[in-house]
Amino acid sequence: MKKFLLLSTLLFSVTLSTFAQSEVNPSQVVQTEVKKLEDNTSKEINPKLESIESTEINDTKDLDVAKKAKLKQKYIKLDSKIIQKMIFSLLGGLGIFLLGMRFMSDGIQKVAGPSLKKCIKMVTNNRVLACVAGVFLTVLVQSSSVTTVMAVGFVNSGIMALQQAIGVILGANIGTTVTGWVIALKIGKWGLPILGIAAFTYLFNKKEKVKFISMAIMGVGMVFFGLELMKNGFKPMKELQEFEKAFSYFSASTYIGVLKCALVGCFLTVIVQSSSATLGITIALATTGVIPFETAAALVLGENIGTTITAFLASIGASVNAKRAAYFHIFFNLVGVFWITLIFSQYMDFITWFMGRFKDITDINASAIEIIDGKEVLTFPYMTAGIAMVHTIFNVANVLFFLPFTAVAANILNKIVKDKKVMGDKYLTNLDFQMYDSPFAAIEQSAHEIKKMEHKSDLMLIDLKNFIEGTGDSKKLSRNIFRVEDILDKVQTEVTDFLTDVMSQALNHDESEEAKRQLLLADEYESISDYIMTIVKHFKRLEDNDLSFNDMQKKEILELHEMISTFYKKIQNTEKNDQAIHSEASIRSEEITAEIRKYRSNHWERLSDERMDPLLSTTFTDVINSYRKIKTLILHVAETRAGIK
Repeated sequence: MKKFLLLSTLLFSVTLSTFAQSEVNPSQVVQTEVKKLEDNTSKEINPKLESIESTEINDTKDLDVAKKAKLKQKYIKLDSKIIQKMIFSLLGGLGIFLLGMRFMSDGIQKVAGPSLKKCIKMVTNNRVLACVAGVFLTVLVQSSSVTTVMAVGFVNSGIMALQQAIGVILGANIGTTVTGWVIALKIGKWGLPILGIAAFTYLFNKKEKVKFISMAIMGVGMVFFGLELMKNGFKPMKELQEFEKAFSYFSASTYIGVLKCALVGCFLTVIVQSSSATLGITIALATTGVIPFETAAALVLGENIGTTITAFLASIGASVNAKRAAYFHIFFNLVGVFWITLIFSQYMDFITWFMGRFKDITDINASAIEIIDGKEVLTFPYMTAGIAMVHTIFNVANVLFFLPFTAVAANILNKIVKDKKVMGDKYLTNLDFQMYDSPFAAIEQSAHEIKKMEHKSDLMLIDLKNFIEGTGDSKKLSRNIFRVEDILDKVQTEVTDFLTDVMSQALNHDESEEAKRQLLLADEYESISDYIMTIVKHFKRLEDNDLSFNDMQKKEILELHEMISTFYKKIQNTEKNDQAIHSEASIRSEEITAEIRKYRSNHWERLSDERMDPLLSTTFTDVINSYRKIKTLILHVAETRAGIK
């Protein structure tokens, strides 16, 4: 346009001059002037164009930096409305997050009950298998605290040995890192619709398995929705200068700073009683830019120490072995955090390098601008994965270091934590009432106690035979029978109270049926012990009246006793299934009943042939009837196991 105006002006002036001086050549003049003007114009315009292009390039490079700086340096004034909004968002988000973790854990446990039992059966003296079982258990129950409490409870009740529990605890520390990777999935905005769809499925579907799967999915949605609420609660913090100054005191730039951050993480976990929840809080703080990656990593280290409080509390009042398992959990995490803090700077560099192997990452603290709800928001895209990686590598490295030394650790704990002498009778008080968070584990523990009841009543039958035969100290044998019967009375009360409380929880059909079955079995075993004690009392009554059975009567009683003992051992056969055992038990029960009738008939015939003391006669029939009651109770045990009763 500029050239065009200049050219027009020039043509106009040339035309005027042509009229004034007709002897000059017009075309020659025009060409000369145009050339001069073009040269002058290009000299003026080119430097300006170059300057503009250079400015545009620099502006493009600095645009993101300027926007980020503007977003970071934007402070707002602290007032009561902002504080209220933050508190409500944080409390609501944390509550929904914790409830989501609980729903997810409960739903998975109900659906994966058989798998959980297989995991427990995997636990052997092989430290690697025990560790693998711990990993799977924690992934399934979504809580290292629950797995550790289970391990402590199983050691307390005798289901696991200390070395086995140590392997499970090591595995639990790896399994708990899955939570961080679940949170790292970028589906936060889908948390609410996931929650809604799963809730409708849970409410309107009548199939039990589908309901529990929906509960687990609902838990996942609640976890992400709760995390989003916490993030929204933390967002104002980066815009408040007061909070920025407060958080500056907890910088992980020095060794003391790392320790301070670890202590804060530990303290938070002790309060919340969930390392997953504090991990969620840490991720929410870091992804909103309130704290840098290094501070978040130090908090995560402290959270690993704080989570040991759950197992420690579970060990209070438990057996010595259970205390040893809890102490190992504390020692394991303390040692791990100690050596990682010593090389913290190098560890952060390693995490950055390791993540850079999979994605082009040079700085985990790197920020980016995203458009969310039509607004430019500063985000930290690598932060969540970085925190999850810190948690994972820390625990995997610790487990690999400790795994070869599980037997050594068990021996050291045995020497440090001495066995206590038990004064008086040792009752079966090893049922862990903290197992309610995991009903399947609680039922597994009570099943072990009921197995002990079966074994004790079997030993009572052996003592009864020796008492009748007169082999050994009869007074000592009778005292022992009375003592064990008293123990089984107390055990039945404890098991009944325990299972009644367990049944008040949300159980699936199989768990509910198993709990009922165990209640019936506890009652049957206690009743067997009652009748064994009753037989001893019958003999004592004869002894007090200077009476005794004759050889024939004693022979028949011992024959009947042998039949009952054999019958009892037959239903304890673990190689056959419960249905087959019940079928055989029903036939054998009829045969024993026929023998009892024969002994009673023989007794009536002897009464008609010879005179017998009335007390002796009634005591013999009472003894026979007591054995018949024991036989019936044994049959009831077989029926209960087969699911008939």
